Amino acid sequence: MQYKYLIHPLKEIIYQAGQRILEASKNFDKSKIIHKNTYDLVSYVDIETERFLIEELSKLFPDAGFIAEESHLQSNKDWNWIIDPLDGTTNFTRQLPSYAISVALAHKTEILIGVVYNIPLNEMFWAVKNNGAFLNDKTIKVSNNDFSNSLFVTGFSVSRFDKVEIHLNVVKQIITQTLGIRRLGAAAVDLCYVACGRLDGFFEWYLNPWDVAAGSLIAIEAGALVSDFSGQNNYLFGKEIVSAQPKVYQQLLQMIQNSTI
Repeated sequence: MQYKYLIHPLKEIIYQAGQRILEASKNFDKSKIIHKNTYDLVSYVDIETERFLIEELSKLFPDAGFIAEESHLQSNKDWNWIIDPLDGTTNFTRQLPSYAISVALAHKTEILIGVVYNIPLNEMFWAVKNNGAFLNDKTIKVSNNDFSNSLFVTGFSVSRFDKVEIHLNVVKQIITQTLGIRRLGAAAVDLCYVACGRLDGFFEWYLNPWDVAAGSLIAIEAGALVSDFSGQNNYLFGKEIVSAQPKVYQQLLQMIQNSTI
């Protein structure tokens, strides 16, 4: 299948979905927020956007299945769209400018296309495997900073808290040895910011495939190293991911590993 030719119509579908979200943000009804659990939010905007994406992507590639957050779809097909209709829902409900649509096309466990649209900044990050990474059609590359001159990003689970002390131990090491750490609230955006060199490394526990599928490909195509915390490739379904530019990847990974012993 000539999957690379899907990228242009895919970007248009995602742009349309993003504009619908942007329009919805102007008159968002906070009374309709749903709590998946105490701190994990979903809105009618997430649900409506996912419905739109599934409908349009089914036309674009009828043979592909879906792995999608809000519909709880878990296809067992060889080809699948992996969708997060609104990564950073809490940011969206508070009008913080870091929320995105994330869509990837996977063949089995191999990500071949990834698009992340950071809606409030109108930034569309995208990649096709072995064809580089782009931000609004301009090539992007990771940074080349030394560890002490690097800036990192992480996220914290809103439903699992058993790793908090370990997580904070890594954060403590980072903030005492580098330029610092950020918590932006949207993993897909975090990965893309590593890809374009705004940030040097990202790590997080308890993420799902739709959180990392598109962003991980974009990071890799921009020159980042991406793995699980053992340094292997089980980051798509393994609930843990580290992504960093090559100059700092090993030191960041070592910090994580030493903290989890």
